Amino acid sequence: MALNVCSRLSRSFVRVVASRSVIRPLTSSCWTHLRCIQHIRVIRYDGASSLLNFSTSSQPSIDVSYEQLKKLLVSQSGLVIDVREPWELREYGSIQGSINVPLGQLNGALQLKPDEFKEKYRGEMPSQSQNIVFTCLAGVRSKTALETAVSLGYTKVQHFPGGWQEWAERELIQTKK
Repeated sequence: MALNVCSRLSRSFVRVVASRSVIRPLTSSCWTHLRCIQHIRVIRYDGASSLLNFSTSSQPSIDVSYEQLKKLLVSQSGLVIDVREPWELREYGSIQGSINVPLGQLNGALQLKPDEFKEKYRGEMPSQSQNIVFTCLAGVRSKTALETAVSLGYTKVQHFPGGWQEWAERELIQTKK
């Protein structure tokens, strides 16, 4: 099955050109033979072009553990952006030190001027090379946020797949000790 998909896909490509841009990770198993190339530009017969990113073992993980997130917050070595809606933060709570930028506003927010971002979201605008960790309720929206940030040129983006659910559970355990 995977070979069928690979052969169909390979017929639709005209050429492959090396690129240094970072775009969403490609997870298709039929591309594993290209692991030595991190990024390629694919140009199809219809003239459309897209960039593909191949994860390698030398690249940092996009997932952050609870412990890593705690260390980042204590050391202030990055920015945590919670992409849930404001009502969710009011109802369930939030990670102290995080900035709330709802997922639907993220694309526009990351393109604002720093002073506009600060005024609207009450936090410093991240630079494209700053370490950013996205979080949400359970790790689904934060993964989408990561992909959005990468498409805008942000290079050090990660997400906390456990989200608020894991954070709250772990913090409750910590306070009971």
